[in-house]
Amino acid sequence: MARWKENDRVHVIDRPVTLEDRKSNRYFEHMVGQVGTVQAVYGPDEVAVKVDPEALSKVAREVHTESTKRMRDRFLGMISEEQKGKLTPEELAFHANYVLLVRSDDLEKA
Repeated sequence: MARWKENDRVHVIDRPVTLEDRKSNRYFEHMVGQVGTVQAVYGPDEVAVKVDPEALSKVAREVHTESTKRMRDRFLGMISEEQKGKLTPEELAFHANYVLLVRSDDLEKA
């Protein structure tokens, strides 16, 4: 079993999805080939990988972009104009990360 640490560059391997994968929600077809950086290691069955936006498929990228827009709009709708005035332009236009929780055995060095 590979030992991962924060900031390791990894990609998700291609393998058949098993019944156990479906029960545990830990591996899906759409995860195959995703490339990113290890953000945290919680254990052998829980490695958080921040996926590179350019590694996302066209559909996943569109969904992620729309989700980020909705999160931003909801956040901005919940705060006052005074609070908005205290935020930097970067804070007003935050970008959400796309993070997968992956088993260590489903990763390889990128």
